[in-house]
Amino acid sequence: MRQIVLDTETTGLSAETGDRIIEIGCVELVGRKLTGNNRHWYLNPERESHEDALKVHGITSEFLRDKPKFAAIAEELVEYVGGAEIIIHNAAFDVGFLNKELELVGKPGFRSFVDNVIDTFAMAKEMFPGKRNSLDALCDRLEVDNSGRTLHGALLDAELLADVYINLTRGQEALLIDASPQDAVTGIQTRVDLRQFTLPVLLASEQEAAAHEEVLAQLDKASGGKTLWRIQTREGGSEPVA
Repeated sequence: MRQIVLDTETTGLSAETGDRIIEIGCVELVGRKLTGNNRHWYLNPERESHEDALKVHGITSEFLRDKPKFAAIAEELVEYVGGAEIIIHNAAFDVGFLNKELELVGKPGFRSFVDNVIDTFAMAKEMFPGKRNSLDALCDRLEVDNSGRTLHGALLDAELLADVYINLTRGQEALLIDASPQDAVTGIQTRVDLRQFTLPVLLASEQEAAAHEEVLAQLDKASGGKTLWRIQTREGGSEPVA
């Protein structure tokens, strides 16, 4: 699957009252791996940033004066994200701004160009209820190095969020079986009769069993209680199969 981790910086907090996008950063993942096929734009918003927003991103109007307007990059943006799954932290904010920018150039809403939008803020709230789930907080919790983040920047934040997302979903990745033809073993295959061996049975320690149950609990929480083994337990009364 092709995924795009996306972040924006804006002149303020409200697209509906005239605030505009000043920076877009996109990081591509294919098969959960960084490809390096990223995109980054600074944009001339044709207005000043609010003082509080300027303190967050530090991108001045003087710097943006010779940058392209959104209309000049709109087609490149929608072609780049086309058909991909989009990963955004607090997606409602960024998608709201993208919708307004696309509306101003006569294009349909952002979601009409993409396959799906994943909100990592909502995902983190489910996984870590009652805890701070800002990008900085998640970087600290998941041991993602954000030491270079003194100010917000769309491309840097998208790169950090890509690492955060991979760590948030690492338990799911471990359960995937990659059966792609490129990884198939070719050549001579030798059959071995295992009946001639006495194979030892290694039982999990208490610590290993507890760690296993913790991973299952996190996966069940992230899926909203829709994991197969929990459903079977509730419906059939049997023990979960692990």
